Amino acid sequence: MIQTATKAAGTQNASKIYGSGDTQVKALDDVTVGFDKGQFTAIMGPSGSGKSTLMHCLAGLDRLTSGQVTIGNQNITELSEKELTLLRRTQIGFVFQAFNLIPTLNAEENITLPMLLGKTDVDTAFFKEVVQAVGLSDRLSHKPAELSGGQQQRVAVARALASKPDVIFADEPTGNLDSTTGAEILDFMRRAVNEFGQTIVMVTHDPTAASYADRVLFLADGKIVNELRKPSRDLILNALAEATTRS
Repeated sequence: MIQTATKAAGTQNASKIYGSGDTQVKALDDVTVGFDKGQFTAIMGPSGSGKSTLMHCLAGLDRLTSGQVTIGNQNITELSEKELTLLRRTQIGFVFQAFNLIPTLNAEENITLPMLLGKTDVDTAFFKEVVQAVGLSDRLSHKPAELSGGQQQRVAVARALASKPDVIFADEPTGNLDSTTGAEILDFMRRAVNEFGQTIVMVTHDPTAASYADRVLFLADGKIVNELRKPSRDLILNALAEATTRS
């Protein structure tokens, strides 16, 4: 079981099967992996490799067919839907490609929404630190429609950070942004790990985005087939080509 003090999240013998008979697809095939606290991990692989399924199961958004998922020391595969919802509000942060902001709420309200839903107090000092770090201090009263795409994603990243979750899951967080704005978001995510001790697990298809991570995992056919530490863009491209030939 992955339940050590240094792990923010992990899986043990995780399998996920969709469909049955001739249409059966094994999206995850007996995956065992851990994600250390205070580490930035990118997950890559060709389309259909299982990378999004792995993240969704880790985040409690989808359930495994067999095996287990842990967040901290808790086996979340044993939780009810109500317990999973509470865990996602209090222990997990999310950053999605589509921002997923509430259009009727201003930036400050969007950032603090998970804490309000989870009925936890806002750490005002940390909130101010996060807002300043993402450059939103003068945009807190603005609603999403009054913000650029990059500013909206900054709100989404700040929302994920402000509640001090055990782990943040990011699904193609720069996919809807231009390269300059995307680099700014990735710079801040990198800072969040270095300065705030945050744990981030990011699914991406972009080798440049993945190069911001401490570690890159490569999936093919539902299995982890390679891993890079301290990756560069060129090393990632080579490893991704190898993973693609496996599928």
